[in-house]
Amino acid sequence: MTQLHDLRLRLLVQQESEQIAKSQPTDLDLSIVQARCLCWLALLAETHEDQATEAESRGDAEQAMGWFADSMRLRDVIQVVTSIEVPIPESSDEAEQV
Repeated sequence: MTQLHDLRLRLLVQQESEQIAKSQPTDLDLSIVQARCLCWLALLAETHEDQATEAESRGDAEQAMGWFADSMRLRDVIQVVTSIEVPIPESSDEAEQV
C-alpha cells in the first residue's frame, strides 16, 4: 500500500511539474511554483489528518500517530515554503515604463 501511495505521489508531482513547465515555457515564475507547492502540501496534510482520524476510529493508535506525525511534518514544510520570499516579477507594462 505504501508503494502505491509513493507511486501516486510521484506521478502527481511529475504531472504538476510538467504543467508548470508548459505554462511557463520561457520564464519560470517562482511565485506560481510556490503557490502550487503550498496547495499540494495543504492537500497532502489534510489527507494525512483524515487518514489519522480513520485509523483512530478503527482503534489503530499506532497507525493514527504515524499519519498524524506525517501531517505535522507537512505543516512544518508548509511553514518553511511560506516563509520563502519569492520576488514577484514585474508585469510587462511596468517593465516597459522603466
